[in-house]
Amino acid sequence: MKSLRNYSIPFTGLKLGKHQFEYIVDDAFFDAFEYSLVKKADLNCRVELEKQETMIILDFQITGTIDSNCDRCLAQYPQPVDIHEQQVAKFSEEEIGDDEEIIILTKNDHEINIAGLIYEYINVALPFITVCDNEGNYPYCDKEMLDSLNKLSANTEKDEQADPRWDALKKIK
Repeated sequence: MKSLRNYSIPFTGLKLGKHQFEYIVDDAFFDAFEYSLVKKADLNCRVELEKQETMIILDFQITGTIDSNCDRCLAQYPQPVDIHEQQVAKFSEEEIGDDEEIIILTKNDHEINIAGLIYEYINVALPFITVCDNEGNYPYCDKEMLDSLNKLSANTEKDEQADPRWDALKKIK
């Protein structure tokens, strides 16, 4: 977790107003998380911190690519990412209910580590099903794998037509 120390923003010395921070999110960042779904990435994270009297507003913009594997042809390809998120951190000594998505900063806190937020935003933004292209015309698409899958699906249809048991079942309709 030593490498994640770079993702801490010391807010105690900052004046009221907006401040810009920029971070590179790459393979070393994801190596710090033991069970990360993402292994390789080339991302740029811009954080705009707006310090107010009672709170801090963090606006995240994360852009770049993540190496993904296509669920259809199994080819590795760069998945583009463009994430815009906002997080509020409130200065308070009181506990706020678990249902609110506000970070509480006490008087003992002097910095905020945003590595966990960046990691969460990236993982939530990943598509559930990754496909390098719908048509099979993408330069990363494995054409041989798609051809093999098409041949297998074509053989299944021929087998269904050749098997007379299916004809008997179709008559039941």
